[in-house]
Amino acid sequence: MKKFFNLISSEEFGRFFDQFAPLESETIPLADGLDRFTADDIVAPEALPPFSRSTMDGFSVRARDTFGASETEPAFLEIVGEIPMGDSGKEISLTPGQTARIWTGGELADKSDSVVMFEYTNTLDESTIEVFRAVAPGENVIQTGEDYEKESVILPRGSRLRSQDLGVLAGMGISKIPVFQKPRVAIISTGDELVGVDEEVPPGKIRDINSTTLTTLVLEAGGIPKPIGIIHDDFDLMLDTCKRAIEEGADMILLSGGSSVGKRDFTLSVFRELDESKLLAHGVAIRPGKPTILGIKGNCALFGLPGHTGSAMVVFYLFVRPLLHRFLGHRNSTLTRLPVLTGEQIPSSIGREEYVRVRLKRSESSLLPIASPIYGKSGLLKPLVAADGLLVIERDSEGIDKGQQAEVLLFP
Repeated sequence: MKKFFNLISSEEFGRFFDQFAPLESETIPLADGLDRFTADDIVAPEALPPFSRSTMDGFSVRARDTFGASETEPAFLEIVGEIPMGDSGKEISLTPGQTARIWTGGELADKSDSVVMFEYTNTLDESTIEVFRAVAPGENVIQTGEDYEKESVILPRGSRLRSQDLGVLAGMGISKIPVFQKPRVAIISTGDELVGVDEEVPPGKIRDINSTTLTTLVLEAGGIPKPIGIIHDDFDLMLDTCKRAIEEGADMILLSGGSSVGKRDFTLSVFRELDESKLLAHGVAIRPGKPTILGIKGNCALFGLPGHTGSAMVVFYLFVRPLLHRFLGHRNSTLTRLPVLTGEQIPSSIGREEYVRVRLKRSESSLLPIASPIYGKSGLLKPLVAADGLLVIERDSEGIDKGQQAEVLLFP
């Protein structure tokens, strides 16, 4: 069993996630699929498009009948019909020297392989056009299966479903999709000093911020938040609350406050007391977020987060969010990393990775944005509102000089 503050690196902390498995899959209607993650490869049941279709208004032709056509020596073609939108082009079969009118999205005539735009034709009479620009085979045409061939993989397992993905699936006639279940996350705020958001604040008390912050972070990450509310600093009450959350199906517990070494910091003891639980880590070499706790019970993740909202958010983005995405089967769960230039010198201490809240602005002399730190005492909330992301200072660095290139983890 790890002792208190056996500090490990963030990389070592992240390796413990291998002990957790993605959640089971479920099948949902296509309309409910936005931002869900595919539990299997989704394979095309048919070709898309299902027929060769025109990308222009014009004439469906055999390209060879236009070879050599120019403004001075046009090619003459016989109009043998028109292909209305929604009708099959196969009802008209072209022979050499013939053509048929076609509209954008229409199916090519049988034996046709290309489309001449109206702009490059001149109608001589009801049955004859002249073409004064040659086309190549396949020009102005989307071929059968050019988007997706039948039985090709449309979306691999672990893909986040976006609007355009759902549209393609609709075009394939796929109305049901297999996705990973959303993780259910119990959110508990601890502290005798906390009161609810709707309560008057007596002397010595503060309103609970973490429940709201963590609830919305879980939603953004794709989970189902189950806010339990405020639990006072009482070991038995905290233990019973965690047991009840697990019994009710929680896949993760976020317990904020009580992860440090104070007299009434019970999180570590509570996690240890849960039947068949295992403590994986207590202490990570980052700033802020040093006293973070991670435990496991079955496949349920037990997180002890710092009580300060700013620190809890950093830990969420670095560790909680990636583990939630692992439950969701997500293939790439990291925050977007943006290269920046520092707007001033940013000192740091060797031995811990530091995540500095920064504001970004455009540079007049560089393509990279300028990142300026937003300083504030531990526990202040205003820097969180003003920040665009977290600038990363590596563990073995004493800081970053002004004008030096660095990376910022952008807030979603």
